[in-house]
Amino acid sequence: MRHLMTVGLCALATAFAATAPANAADRAIRLTVDAGKPGATIDRHLFGQFAEQLGHGIYGGIWVGKDSAIPNTRGIRNDVVAALKAIKVPNVRWPGGCYADSYHWRDGIGPHRTTRVNTAWGNVVDSNAFGTDEFMDFAKQVGAEAYISLNVGSGTVAEAQDWMEYMTADQPTTLAKLRAANGHPAPYRVAMMGIGNESWDCGGLMTPDEYTAELRRYARFVGSYNAKEPSLKIAVGPGTDDTAWTEAVMKTWKERHGWSFDIQGLSLHSYTIYDGWPPHMPATGFDESAYAHVIKETLKMGPLIDKQSAVMDKYDPEKKIALVVDEWGAWLAPTPGTNPAFLMQQNSQRDAILAALNINIFARHADRVRAANIAQMINVLQAMILTDGPKMVLTPTYDVFKMYVPFQDATFIPVSYDAGSYVHGDTTLPRLDAIAARGKDGKIWLSLTNLDPNRPLDVDAAALGFKATSANGQTLSAPKVDSVNTFDHPRTVAPRSISGTLKNGAIVLTLPPASVTVVSLQP
Repeated sequence: MRHLMTVGLCALATAFAATAPANAADRAIRLTVDAGKPGATIDRHLFGQFAEQLGHGIYGGIWVGKDSAIPNTRGIRNDVVAALKAIKVPNVRWPGGCYADSYHWRDGIGPHRTTRVNTAWGNVVDSNAFGTDEFMDFAKQVGAEAYISLNVGSGTVAEAQDWMEYMTADQPTTLAKLRAANGHPAPYRVAMMGIGNESWDCGGLMTPDEYTAELRRYARFVGSYNAKEPSLKIAVGPGTDDTAWTEAVMKTWKERHGWSFDIQGLSLHSYTIYDGWPPHMPATGFDESAYAHVIKETLKMGPLIDKQSAVMDKYDPEKKIALVVDEWGAWLAPTPGTNPAFLMQQNSQRDAILAALNINIFARHADRVRAANIAQMINVLQAMILTDGPKMVLTPTYDVFKMYVPFQDATFIPVSYDAGSYVHGDTTLPRLDAIAARGKDGKIWLSLTNLDPNRPLDVDAAALGFKATSANGQTLSAPKVDSVNTFDHPRTVAPRSISGTLKNGAIVLTLPPASVTVVSLQP
């Protein structure tokens, strides 16, 4: 017999919550969690990160050098590693991005590095002090898998073969001995291998047919040299809602895959960019209209995935090929006074809302979307972490990723509700966005995002197939929707504990305005 329990969800009020008249817009939203209908696994790789040789994403953000006064382990910042370990980063994509298609791996190994100009991002000098061995050391320190992007644009199949042999060979080949001479006798594990990056644009301006010809060659000849640890091969996918690229890649896979050619994933790139290129929406000091427009733009991720997935389903109804959203996030105007080519931007409570909404979209599509990488990890675009010399600050987006850790490898549980409406001017958005899952810890976890920046939101949730006795978790809200964390005020936006009180069979909580709340329902 199913147990029915009504749960009212409430949280903390913020400085910007105001008492509003009791009208239809302020009534509680009823929500049902059906624990008896488990869905797909929310793969932990949906919470992947992206670190490109761009601006201060690597140099200053990760790498400070072994002789730096900033505490480090073999040149890698200790504070950054500790922060990333806390959010259980599953994988890191490197070295790009557009940079990947001009990167030659031999420049960045051994005692004598080749200095190059980073033509992809600002024409600045790249010392290549941070190369393959340093990246692998960083990934190991963080506890993450390596997602390597191959150079298809200006490289060759032979160069990519050599790089994979250098990293993964478990037999005494010449390149395996070179790796040992550089300090790492044991082979590295490359969990995922990206066959190019944005080959339709910065990765070579290829047509779909030109790319699929390259794909067949790279996928045939390049891979892990360790049979015990194969690498998943990720093909370049689309960057818009046009399906021609997806059609070409999936048709090639359908007609040609077999013992000599196969892929396991197709990438998708989609940034939240409002009102055209170049990105000019300010990251701070924006008004409510700018908030509403950006959030409306980010919700287009769902229909985009639906459209591309429909093409994939035509060729791959068994969903063998994962859709890998390996670049996503807010792309806003660069921070004034910084090098615009370094893509440095602040990170507000709006970005926290945006992050939660996208993760929820990925979770709802978890049967097809099995990996994703937010852009980018440190000091670039929608970053987890900002650094300045020895200083470090965690962003609201970081807090969302930490709050969502229980969703890694959890089992999706369907949630039904009338989302209500938040209306500002000509923009109408849902007031509530919610997902639920059963974690590996056995608990049912519920994420609730209140999109309305002006009013708190009451939610009444009914749990089918489960009886809860308590609800505990965290809520992330802010004094204002454009509030940010700075080096001087590092915790202006920070999660706060929340717990529900069981009253007459109900747990009653209220979601603050523009907030992300994650609670566990415990029996």
